Parts: sequence; structure tokens; C-alpha cells
Amino acid sequence: MSPWTHPVWCQWYSGDTAAVSAPWLQDCVVSLSPCSDLMVVAKGSKAVFLSARWQTDDGGREGMTLAVSWSGTLSTNEGESVSNVICIPLASQKRSSTGRPDWTCIVVGFSSGYVRFYTESGVLLLAQLLNEDPVLRLKCRTYEIPRHPGVTEQHEELSILYPAALVTIDGFSLFQSLRACRNQVARAAAAGSEVVQPPPLAYKKWGLQDMDAIVDHSSVGIMTLCVFDQMRNASILGGFHASVKGSLPAMSQYITVGEDPTQGSSQPLLSHVALAVASKLTSALFTAASGWLGWKKQNEEEPTQKQKPKVEPATPLAVRFGLPDSRRHGESICLSPCNTLAGVTDDFGRFLLNWIKALLGWVQVSEGRGESSPSAPLPRRHAQFLVIYAPRRGILEVWGTQQGPRVGAFTVGKHCRLLYAGYRLMGVNSVTSQGWQLHTQQVCLFDPATGALRTVTVPFHLALSDKKSERAKDLHLLKRLTTLLKNYLESEAQRVLLDIKHPAIKKQALESLLANKNAPVSCLTNITRLLLANPEAVDEALLQLCSSQLKLLQLYTDIQQLHSTVEASTDAHTKPVRAEPLRIHTHFEELARVSLILQRYTELTSGSRPSVSFAQDSPDASLPVRGFLSQMEYCVVVYPVGSFLFWGCLIGESPLQKVCDTLQETGISPQHLLSLLLSVWLHREKEVLKKPKAVRHLHTLLTALSSMKGAVESSWDMQCVSPWWQQVRSACVQSHSAAAALLAAIVAHHAAKDNITSLAETKFQSEWEAVSLELEQWAVCVRQLEDVLALQTLLCVAPLKGTPGGATPHCSVKALLEGGRGGIADSVAKWVFRQDLAPERLKDMLQRRGEAQRTEQPSQPVLREKSQEDADFNRAAGEWRFPDSLSPDLLFAHCCWEYVVQWNKYPEEGRYLCCAVEHLKLVSSPHIQLGISSMMWNTFIVKRFSAAAFLMEKVGKAPKDRLCRRDVGMGDGATTSFLGSCVALLQILMEADSGIEEVTPPELCVEEVWGGAEGPASIVELALEQRGIHYPLVQHHCLLATLLHTAMTFNLRVKPLSLFDSKGKSAFFRELVSIQLMPSGDMDPGLVSLRQEFLLRVLTGWVKTQSEAGMAPASTRLDLDSGDEKWPSLCLDLGTLLQVNPDILRRHLVCELYNHGLDPRAEQVMLEVEDKDVLGSQLLVLTGQRLSYSLLHTQTQTKPAMELLARLPPTLCTWLKAMDPSELGCLSVPLSQTSRLVSRLIEILPENHGQYSLALHLLEAVEVLQGED
Repeated sequence: MSPWTHPVWCQWYSGDTAAVSAPWLQDCVVSLSPCSDLMVVAKGSKAVFLSARWQTDDGGREGMTLAVSWSGTLSTNEGESVSNVICIPLASQKRSSTGRPDWTCIVVGFSSGYVRFYTESGVLLLAQLLNEDPVLRLKCRTYEIPRHPGVTEQHEELSILYPAALVTIDGFSLFQSLRACRNQVARAAAAGSEVVQPPPLAYKKWGLQDMDAIVDHSSVGIMTLCVFDQMRNASILGGFHASVKGSLPAMSQYITVGEDPTQGSSQPLLSHVALAVASKLTSALFTAASGWLGWKKQNEEEPTQKQKPKVEPATPLAVRFGLPDSRRHGESICLSPCNTLAGVTDDFGRFLLNWIKALLGWVQVSEGRGESSPSAPLPRRHAQFLVIYAPRRGILEVWGTQQGPRVGAFTVGKHCRLLYAGYRLMGVNSVTSQGWQLHTQQVCLFDPATGALRTVTVPFHLALSDKKSERAKDLHLLKRLTTLLKNYLESEAQRVLLDIKHPAIKKQALESLLANKNAPVSCLTNITRLLLANPEAVDEALLQLCSSQLKLLQLYTDIQQLHSTVEASTDAHTKPVRAEPLRIHTHFEELARVSLILQRYTELTSGSRPSVSFAQDSPDASLPVRGFLSQMEYCVVVYPVGSFLFWGCLIGESPLQKVCDTLQETGISPQHLLSLLLSVWLHREKEVLKKPKAVRHLHTLLTALSSMKGAVESSWDMQCVSPWWQQVRSACVQSHSAAAALLAAIVAHHAAKDNITSLAETKFQSEWEAVSLELEQWAVCVRQLEDVLALQTLLCVAPLKGTPGGATPHCSVKALLEGGRGGIADSVAKWVFRQDLAPERLKDMLQRRGEAQRTEQPSQPVLREKSQEDADFNRAAGEWRFPDSLSPDLLFAHCCWEYVVQWNKYPEEGRYLCCAVEHLKLVSSPHIQLGISSMMWNTFIVKRFSAAAFLMEKVGKAPKDRLCRRDVGMGDGATTSFLGSCVALLQILMEADSGIEEVTPPELCVEEVWGGAEGPASIVELALEQRGIHYPLVQHHCLLATLLHTAMTFNLRVKPLSLFDSKGKSAFFRELVSIQLMPSGDMDPGLVSLRQEFLLRVLTGWVKTQSEAGMAPASTRLDLDSGDEKWPSLCLDLGTLLQVNPDILRRHLVCELYNHGLDPRAEQVMLEVEDKDVLGSQLLVLTGQRLSYSLLHTQTQTKPAMELLARLPPTLCTWLKAMDPSELGCLSVPLSQTSRLVSRLIEILPENHGQYSLALHLLEAVEVLQGED
């Protein structure tokens, strides 16, 4: 807290500057919440509330401070002043609470006898007059978890001391009343209404007798006497023949201090308590409850003159025991948390050591989990400490109880206040406190001169701090050692460590020293040797620890010296050499076979792609000794340790033989060293590929490690698998560093072959080449790693920008084997998606791969690729490498599934689903097509498809973008594309079902080296397990999908499900394998009429798009799906399925084409019309509309046209005037086209037709107009 310069304090002491000095606090009433988040300072009728807040000081440091949150006057009656204050935090009732208070209630006692309850913001909640004397003390008792099963559980209670009375209020009822008052005040403030007076609190009031004066008290709680005490009391009070009850009485104990006697104890029985409270509560409750509970009538008014509340009389309570001392006057009593001890001060100032005006507090500490001995019984122990503050001497001392010594003393100010609450949170019980951590402070010291609030914390081990407790001394030394390690002092730390006697603590100290980042290696070595030199001062476990750590420290020192010596000689005699590219090592012939792939892999992985790295993760970062010790102690295989030991050897900067000899002397198992060597080799792949000699050095290290004792057993049977070489294979097949794993496998293969050959010569002494199971395992492993390297090289090709493929996937032999038989095809499918390869492009690449396989030898795959992309694909997916796992059907099936999965993630990308369907079309096997189509439909399609159908049925038209996003999960454009893909998918499903009987199911094979693949079934395997479909049901859904797609394409009004009868509706969205009752026979004429109207609108919409496309400039034309030439034939096919006369559709299409001026197309369709008479009548009207527009339109009328109109027959003139040219889609049609149309009319109309003569007149008029033009 900042110094006390707030204006509030100046108002209290205006005009008196001397009073603002330090002693001013002694005249105030101060109370601090146990949570240390609220402090109340009061004097007279004024008070200030200070709340905890985070603030930043001038130095920029943040800290918790107590700042003024409210100040004002608390008294409401004239002449009354604040006599005592207490802050009670109330527990939260929420399930998520962890022990923090919900809010804090401030209880204030006044000189008038009133007790008032306030919120943190100074709002009055409740006020009650309990006695007409001044309030002397307010104390609270909250729930404490019983430490032992036999301890009585104490209830919460608020006690109020008056000069001659003691009032107690039950904590549970007080908690509920305060919560209700706070809620009612908040509701009244929100509604702007007055606060209703709450009902009075239930309380017990005792008249304290047999004492001249009482100044303080403590409520011990409910207690039960033992049988001996009961008999003793009965004999003292009733004599020798007194009777004793069978049951032990329970009683509440109250202890008071004052004068004559100095200390007294009263114990009312609980049965007497109930009778005393009942009569007091009844009369007061119903007088005030009417307004609180809402029973008061609205016209009932409060009395204008405030009457003084009635004060209930007290129940007499005599002193049961007392300590008479006429010269001593008690001033305060402070009860310990365990309710077994109490500290009392008097006016003689003779509390223990003659302290005058001493202030007391208690600190209870639980034993830590690491401080108890292994044989210590549960539960954990507790220790009590008494805190004494002597104001006149300005010291604060901490004493152990009961006869313990002083464990601490501090010099503080002479005008401080020791703040001890003695309680925690109110509202806690045995159920709600489970899992809570109560964040409360027990004793705090407040210094008004500096504004500092300090907490008194005592460690538990101080309760053991006597001269015979070596363990407590060792704990002190351990704490001192921890402090010394922050600023490392070698001699001091060494002395402290040797002074520790307890073995467990000494081991803990040594571990702390070894884990210190500031300790040099030489110091650690010296201290460890010193401990080993005194075996009598350490136990066996510590001796073993010192021995193992000393070996590791010596190893660390030797390796460092070897590295530094070679580096110094290299810097002095050699020049820096640039990193050489990877070259072929002639003594490893397998490298020649994969040299091209290795070079391409190096190019792809050594690119300068942006990335984030940290200095401590750098490959060249030095390994601190504490990291080396911690990782080697627990045999953890981590890259930094391997790099520290072997990297210098791998790059040729450290002597290989000396390093191996040093490692062998330490006694570290060869298997652990092998794991460390492989970890650094596989982790630093990029550096390995740039060091051409690293492969040879790896071979040397592997050979050296293999020759160590315990590596390869001499009794090993060559027809069994060696655990040593199996460890190398396991590391290689699990690694995602494909190139480094392959190089390590090739080197290990050669080392194993040499080892087997030498063993065979020793055992058999024969010139025959040894054949063993180990070499077979290595041949399979090397071939698998070659395949993985080729596949990983393909996956490392950078994807196109904007493709949501994510990070580069990494594969390993283990991952591919665990991925099942489809793992390889799935990886390539993901690459196809990341590269955004078109299905036809992939088909072309697969075809050329097959041609190259037929023309070239598999052992020398010299391909003629069109691009680098083809080269990468052929190296990874060539038929000589994956003839079965990457067969065209499997790859297309996996690509199809990958695209549909990506579409499901990004449904707005309709092209993903289109690509999936295109890949599915390229699958040659109808069995695979059928299974994949069924799985796609059931997994991804049918839910969105049904949502689109129901949405269109609901709105009666093609839905807008917002509705599509809400119900279908994509926009209107994506929904149109989705429905088109649904049509294509269902058509593939029907075609596959038709051809499934003619082709046998394919047999799924896998390469020999990948025959051990185990994992989930591949997509193709699942597809072949799918059941057959019901063809009519699929056709039924395909018809609905076509209708939905058509409506969305041309934005038509239609209810698609209403175009079907009840049987057709019920069959939709069922399992495609189920047999459903389908519509059959003639359809209802009403439905046929609706279907015909819909198809006619489709044709009209298509013709409009053709007309608009023809009039638009060539540069602005779009290749729209609605302009596709397939729509007229599709409508005719739909007409056949929907029982609509196709000739009606053709006639309508002809009329619409002529209507929009597309005469050439109309003449082509006219050839297919069967009913020419009806068509002629329809076209005759259209011709009349064209002539009417040419002759009668105001803007185009000319003098020849007027003269021609006058020469026409009256019947023709009348007929032309009746025509409406506004119905024409295209008004400006050349007369030549109209003349040709009339000629076609005369050809198709019979001479006996009623309008044949009208057609002749039209022909004559058109010829005249054409001649004049």
C-alpha cells in the first residue's frame, strides 16, 4: 500500500497535524478479511473500506494493493459511534468455485447496541438492536474440517459481546439471511423501488453473571465431557450420593476475560438453549416478516414516527469455572485454531515475558507431504505457533506450543497492528469444502507508517527445532543450499552439503546441486569425489548415486576434451572446407541404385522454406552438464546427448577409436549407445546428406559398437534374429527421416553381413557364403526403406499455392505397415490432391508409366517424362516399385475418396466433389465403382441431398443463398454444383450395377515386401464388401436429383416432392439396397400436368440462356451449366420418365426458339415434331406477332408499310391488330427469317386447314415487305 496520504484520513484529523503521525491508528477500529482482500478502518461514525486491486508502481512492477473503495458515515442514530468491526467472507455456492469468496460482509457494532451488516460498497443489508449497551467485541467461528474421527464437528456462529450479555447467531441462518438481503437489495436497486425491511435474525442471548466486568470472550463451541469429568462435577456439586445421568450432556462453552474473576467459563446445556431461543424468536419474527415476505397490503403505511425496537431480555448464564485474581484485569483472549489452547493478556503486562499491551495471534501449519517420515501414520500432523507483537518494544516473535522455544523474532514498527481473524469463510460445510483450497491468511501485521501489510508464515519443521533434531537442522541447510545455488559459491555450497547429516536430505541436496545450471563440471566432480571419499557419512543409496554420477561427469569431461582438442588442431592446420554434395560410395553398391532418388530428395528437403527455430534447439547448441546427467541417468534416448557423444565422430572432427574406448570404459550398455547414435543420425538428416564421409564414419562406429561386450552375443544362432541388429531395424522403420534411415540400413546391412561372415568362418571354417535369417530381414528392410524414400520424395514436392493440403506429410515403414493395404495408395492420393492434378492428367501419367514399363527394363528405369512432375511420379509410383499397391483402379478409388473427404471439410469447393466423381468414372472395375459410390452416397451425400430436397419443397422455389447455407451447409452456387454431382454419382451407380454381372470381382494383391501390412481395411476392400443396390430405387433418386439440379440451375418455382405420388415420396432417402414399393401404372392427370408445366419452364429457361449468350459479346460470355446443349434432350428423357408427352415438349421448344429469334435451331427441332397441325397453328400466331410488330409498331412504321396495310384484306388487318408483339422474346427479327418461317408454315399446314388462307395472305405480305426493303 502507498503511504497514508488519502484525503479521507485528512478529514478525520483536520487541523491536527501531530495526530496524523503513526499513533493515529491506535485510536481506530481495524479489521482485515481472512482473505486479505478487504480492510475496514473506522473511527467515531466514519469508516473507510479498502479493497485489493492490481496496480503498477513507478518502476513498472505490478502488485496487489489495498485502495479506498468506499468511505462515508456508518451511524444512523445521533450520538452513536463504531465500537467494533469484523469482515466475514461468504463462500460461493457455485459448483465451479474452488475456495474463493463470493463476497464479503462487513459487520459493524455500535455504541448504541445496534449491529449492522454492510456490503463491500457500503450498502446496508440488515440492522438489529440486540441490546441497549455498547458492542464490545464481534467474533466469528467458521467450519473447520475435523482432523480426527472423534473430534466433534463445530457449527458456524457469530458472537456479539455486550458489557453484561452475550448474543450468538447461528452461522447457517445468518449466511442464508445475508444472501437473501443482498439479492433483495440488488433487485430493488435494479427496479428503482424501496428496500423492504427484512425479518429479524434468530439469536441466543445470555446474561453473563458473577463477573464484575467483561471485556473479551471466545466461543469454544459444542463439547462433550468425558465420564470422569461428569462424575467429578456431580460429586463436587451434589456430594457423595449425587446421581449421574447415563448419557453424556453436550454443551456450548464460552470463555470470558475481565475483572473478578479474571477469566470465567460458562457452559449452557443445548436443551436449555432451545427453550431460551424459541420464545424470543416468535414474537419478533412475525412483526417484520409481513413486509419482507410480501404479505403487507399496498395501502398499509409505515408509522410516521420511528419507534425504538423492543429488546428481548437475556437468559441468565452463571459462571461454571473461574480464575479469581483481584489484582489482574484481563484485556483479551485469543483462541487457537484447534480450540485446545488460548492466549490471554492482562493489564499487568505479564504475559509470559512481561510484555505490555501485547497483541496475539495463532498460526496452524500442516506437515508437508515430503516432510513426514515413511513410518509416520496418517493423517498428517499439525503444529500450533503463537505470534506475539509487543508494540512498545517493536518486535514480533513466534513461539512454538505448548512448551516450545521461540522459533523466530523480527524487528518491526512500534505502532503496528497485529490482525488475527481466527476464522475463514462462512457458508462452508463438509460437502461443499471437498476439493477446495481455502485461500486465507491467518496472521497479518499492518504498519501504518509505510502502509505495508505483511503475512506471517511459519514452516512446519520449526516445530521440531530443538537441539536434538538433526533433521530440522538439515532442512535449514537444504534451504540455505538452495539460496546459495542462485549465486553459485563453490566452497560455501560444498561446506553446507557436507554438514547435512540425514541421508535422504543429503541426497536431495546433491540432486539439487547436480541440477544447478550455474555449477561447473569441475566443482561437481570434486564434490562427488569428496562424498565418495567419506563412505561412513553416506548410505548405500547415496553411495551408488555418487558412483554413477561421477562416471557420467568423467565421461562428459573426457568427451569435451576430445572434441576441443581436435577442433583446436583442425583450426590450426586446416582450411575451412565447403559442404560437398552427396556422392556415391563405391563400397556400398546399394547406393548406386537409389542415387537419383537421394539427389532429388536432397534438393526438395534442403530448400530455404521459412521456418521458426529456437537457439536452444539448434543442432550446434552446446549440451549443459545438468542436461547430460539427467538424460543419461534415466537412460532417456534423446537427440542432444547423442549429438554430444557422436556428432563429432560422424563428421570426422573427433577421434573415433578414442571416443569408443572412452564410452566402453564407462560401462554404459552398448544398446543405449546404439540408440543414441541412431537418434543423432536420424535427427540430423539434412547435415548428413551434405557430409559425404558421414556414411563411412557411421559404418566405423557401428562396427565398433558391435564389437563391445554385450552387443552381439557369441552364442547367437545365425538362423535366428539378432536383438542387436533388430534394434537398428526398429529405429530405421520407425523414423520419418527417409534418406537417413535408408543410409543407416544400408550401412548396418553391410556391418551385419561382415559380422555374420566372420562368425561363420569361426564356427564352420568353410568358404561357403553364410545364409541366415538376419540377412533376409535386412534385404526386406532395405527394399522397404527404398520404397519409402521414393514415396517421401514424391510427397515433398511443393504443392500449388492456395491448395488446402496442409503441411508436408511424412511417412515411414511402420506407418505404412500400420496403415493397411491401402496406406501407399492413400499417401499418393493425398499428393494428387495437394498438387491439384486433374483426373485426366493422372490417367495420362499412369498410361505413360505403363508404356515405360513395357518398353524399359525394371532394373534400369530410364523414363522419358514430359516434366519434372512426371519424373517424380514415375520414381515413386513406377510399376517396378508398386505394381499392385498403386494399380490404376486402386489409385483412382483412393483419389476419389480423398477428394470427397476434402469436399466434406470445405463444402463450398464444389469442384472437389466434381473431381471425386471424375476419378470414380475412371475406375474400370464395376465392383469397385459400385462399392465406392454406395459408400459416398451413404457417408457424405444423402444427408445434404435430403436437406436440399426438403428445403426446396418448403419454400416452393430455388432457395436463396442464406437458406442454403442454413439447411444444406453451403451457398446456392455450391448447392447447384452439388446436385449436379449427385446426378452424375447416381448415374455411375446405375451403370456399375448394370455391368457387375459381366465382370468378375478383382483380386487385391500387394507387393511381397509389403505383405506384412496390418491395419484398417482399405477403401477398395470396404468397397468390395458393399451389398448390391436396388436399381429402380437408385433411378428414382436420380430422377429427383435431376429435378433439383434443374430447378436450381434455372431458378424455377417448383415443389419437387409434390411431383410424385405417395409411393414415390415414401421411397425417397431410403437405403439404396432396400426393396421399396415404387410408383407404377398411369399417373394422376393432375401430377402429369404439374410435371409438364415444370418441364416447359425448363425449356423456356434454357432458350433464354441461349438467346442471352448469343447477344452477349464474345469476351463476356461465360461457360454456364445452364447453357449446356444437353438440356433439351434431358427434358425429353425426363418427359418419358414422368409420363409427359414428348411431342408437347418438342412443340414448346420450337415455339420458344422461334420466339427468341433462334430460327435455325427451331427448324432442326421441327423435324422431330409429330403433330404438325398443332405446331402450325402455334407458329402462325408467332408469325402474326412478328408482322404486327413490323407494320403497326409506332417507331418502325413507314409509308410503304402503311400502304401495304391498306391493301391487306380487312380480315388479315383485324387479325394482325389483335396480335400482341410484347410476348415476343426477340422483336428485331430479319424479314428473311420471317419469310422462311411462313414458307415452313405453308408446308406443314394442310390445304384444308382453317387457317391455310391466312397463312397465304401472310406470305404475300411478307414478300411485299421484303421486296420494298
